[in-house]
Amino acid sequence: EPTDRNGPQEKKNAFTKFLANGKYPLEQRIEDKKRGIGRQRYAIVVWALTIAMVGVCIWELILNAREQGSPFSFKPVVNPMLGPSSAALINLGARFPPCMKLVEDVPPTFQLACMNDTANPPDQLCTVEELCGFGGFHNENPNQSFRFVTPIFLHAGIIHLLLNMLAQMSLSAQIEREMGSAGFLITYLAGGIFGNVLGGNFSLVGVPSVGASGAIFGTVAVTWVDLFAHWKYHYRPVRRLVFMIIELLIGIAIGYIPYVDNFAHIGGFVMGLLVGTVFYPVISTTKRHRLIVWTFKIAAIPLAVILYVVLVRNFYTSDPYAACSGCRYLSCFPTAANNHCKGTGMVTSTGGNSTHLTNLSLGLATFTTPTSP
Repeated sequence: EPTDRNGPQEKKNAFTKFLANGKYPLEQRIEDKKRGIGRQRYAIVVWALTIAMVGVCIWELILNAREQGSPFSFKPVVNPMLGPSSAALINLGARFPPCMKLVEDVPPTFQLACMNDTANPPDQLCTVEELCGFGGFHNENPNQSFRFVTPIFLHAGIIHLLLNMLAQMSLSAQIEREMGSAGFLITYLAGGIFGNVLGGNFSLVGVPSVGASGAIFGTVAVTWVDLFAHWKYHYRPVRRLVFMIIELLIGIAIGYIPYVDNFAHIGGFVMGLLVGTVFYPVISTTKRHRLIVWTFKIAAIPLAVILYVVLVRNFYTSDPYAACSGCRYLSCFPTAANNHCKGTGMVTSTGGNSTHLTNLSLGLATFTTPTSP
């Protein structure tokens, strides 16, 4: 049994670390924090999520190959992320408001290019209801609210997946080791779902969105919680804060590239701050610090709930933009030459009311160039 000058030491295990009780001394917790040692050794949830997302991406490519003869979309629009068509992503569960509620400009009977169509303009048309799949709509009313969740597990292609998984397996994995799997999973999903809720409110209704970056940005926010809660335990915290601010600004700036879903980034980060505040284990050495920490924890819970309720209710109104007309500019620069801030985001063909989706809104700092017929 290990000993020191004060006598036998009690062997610490993951369970005592998780409880953070008297059997896991405060001094040891502080030392572990300085050395970057977390509650657990393995990032179990991150590994499980990554395996699931790789599997889903493989299924995306199989579906596209079955429909178009190639796992990658080349016609009529090249997907530079090396992935399926936007129609296939919609069918698999991308965030696409016309599948989730009645959208005046894109009703359930509106015709879009089918998944197997490669012509330009499209010559094989499907209704919105047919393209949305999953058994169609109940009483012809779009009701696929699960699309707030499913886009987290979808990616626009191999490149998009690799970029997201690189961030997830490095940054997010470290956060899980520090938080513990349960708190991490709640924070991860809360950030990803809220990013889709925010994007559903203020992104263009005709642009499908996929990707885990909202959830990943939620884990980025947890590093801010850690920094401010453990300021004196971090090496050169001011310099660290400066770099974190620069990284965040760069991430948001990249979100202004056309067809990058900046709302997923912003929404994930905001919800990650709130939920991360609740679940991140904080070391308190004084009663004053403990009081401040618990004040923030208690305040974060109702604030997170209120944000969810308000924005979900607003999403299901006829015009979500009316609640914040300027919010759309959080993801685009208005110019006279583009429609990235207004309209549906669709490109209408000459075939009457048929529309061919020629763009994708991706969830990470990656983008695809739209092409018009």
